[in-house]
Amino acid sequence: MSRPVPRPGVLDIDAYVPGKAGAPGAGRVFKLSANESPLGPSPRAVQALRDMAHEIAIYPEGSSHKLRETVGAVNGLDPARIIMGAGSDNILELLALAYLAPGDEAIYTQYGFLEYRIVTLAAGGVPVVAPETHYTADVDAILERVTARTRIVFLANPNNPTGSYLPRGEIERLANSLPPHVLLVLDAAYAEYVVNDDYESGVALATSRDNVVMTRTFSKIYGLAGLRLGWGYGPSHVIDALNRIRSPFNVSTAASAAGIASAQDVAHMQAAVAHNAKWLPWLTREIEALGLEVLPSVANFVAIRFPTQPGRAAADADRFLTSRGLVLRAIGAYGMGEFLRLTVGLDEANVAVVAALADFMEDRKAAANG
Repeated sequence: MSRPVPRPGVLDIDAYVPGKAGAPGAGRVFKLSANESPLGPSPRAVQALRDMAHEIAIYPEGSSHKLRETVGAVNGLDPARIIMGAGSDNILELLALAYLAPGDEAIYTQYGFLEYRIVTLAAGGVPVVAPETHYTADVDAILERVTARTRIVFLANPNNPTGSYLPRGEIERLANSLPPHVLLVLDAAYAEYVVNDDYESGVALATSRDNVVMTRTFSKIYGLAGLRLGWGYGPSHVIDALNRIRSPFNVSTAASAAGIASAQDVAHMQAAVAHNAKWLPWLTREIEALGLEVLPSVANFVAIRFPTQPGRAAADADRFLTSRGLVLRAIGAYGMGEFLRLTVGLDEANVAVVAALADFMEDRKAAANG
């Protein structure tokens, strides 16, 4: 052997590929591909970053004590049962490393976040996919795939990229039906956007159960995606295990300062919720009026289905929109090649994308009519 070789399975992992961020040749560009907050970060967070700039030569406080205290106070949670990470992806990685031995199985749903497969394979585990029903997780399909080797069930609720969710009763039924040794991981990255009364982020279950963990992020509604900050909440024994394997200083001083300020700025978060509550149904209604299917969503994005005919397909729409400076997310990697995912943007971007889609559909209609 002439060079180091990764252990078996590593090169079988398809690396996560983010959506494109630019539109070469276009004038004004609206990036609507990454589910980022159109309102950006709290002004308090920006000021907090300025205020701590002189501290960047000093290592962060290793346990993120003040940040955990703040997150706990804002959400009514015990800070001792909170773990911080470099994005919620970091927490997902730690969970896989802590609870999956080689050959152990982790279940996730058909259109679930791609990171679940990646962290499972990285830990030496076996990914098991449960089919969805109408682009929504199916509790019975998940339970049917539980075996003696199952150790984790990953469930995004709401789900990315579909925007669907399971109501409280179904989440409780799943938790009640899993064997006690199986860890249920509820990925609630978009929880703050959900306005439905029957939604449960996972707080109640993670508080009361020994085998439920909830993960959250500052990347979405708080607008801190570039700083990489997330957190997990669960039973003390799980948090203890994760703390034993997390990297020291895994949360930067900058991320911690911005996170504290963001969590405390409730008005800014509420403004983001209100903006989304206004524009999510508007985008759905206006795009459907063009003859396109939009999957029902409770998050800050919608998945739009395009026809499969050449010239009218999602890839054609993607090229057309990009030429107009409107960057959406192709989601073929999720097995949804006929869809594009659109993030709710600022007012101007939302109006512009509907107008561009109208032009695209009209152009294709005219071309079909010769």
